[in-house]
Amino acid sequence: MEPMIRVNQVEKTFEAGSRQVQVLKGVRLELYARQWIIIRGRSGSGKTTLLNLIGGLDIPTQGEVYFQEELISMWNDLQRTKLRKQKIGFIFQSFALMPLLSAWENVELSLRMSGTPRVEWKHRVQHCLELVGLNKRMHHRPFELSGGEQQRVAIAKAIAHKPLLLLADEPTAELDSLMGAQIMRVFREIIAEENVTLCMTTHDPTLMEVADHVYEMVDGQFSSDKEL
Repeated sequence: MEPMIRVNQVEKTFEAGSRQVQVLKGVRLELYARQWIIIRGRSGSGKTTLLNLIGGLDIPTQGEVYFQEELISMWNDLQRTKLRKQKIGFIFQSFALMPLLSAWENVELSLRMSGTPRVEWKHRVQHCLELVGLNKRMHHRPFELSGGEQQRVAIAKAIAHKPLLLLADEPTAELDSLMGAQIMRVFREIIAEENVTLCMTTHDPTLMEVADHVYEMVDGQFSSDKEL
């Protein structure tokens, strides 16, 4: 089986005033369909930068990033934007919801932006919100929902356009342990139901047991070529 994502000797350097800061240092990684991958590490270790490169939000200074054997790190902004709209979903720790829209409208907005035919919206929005356990809270706005419920709306929004890859950056960082555990159960159900690959970052050691593979990132590189 070919990997869905292949990261090959990726380096990333940023300008910081008059000096350069190397954030990633020769990272290699492969992600396969329907896997749950966790990249853990302290703040500043480079895990979020790697997630951005995998999702086509940025390009590496050196090395290659492949999505289904397509060299996306050589694509232009328009090509990578199209890829994200069609095949990648993003989840952030800050939820990234429109505050004046209901849960239903937030998920519907995702479908509108991805170009999904309007005739499919109603069924897909309802399915996604039911999948994350919000069938009774569909028409509430974010300020009427708990933190865990808001994150579940964000997950429903991220999977609405049927992506192949789901990228989650510290998705439980703003939640207590109970709500965090609920989100982990939702992720497992989504992988099984939607046949999606999940790659998430975290520094929470309590989440390690739920993933198929865990990689430790230290100072811009994995501590070992093998997962933990």
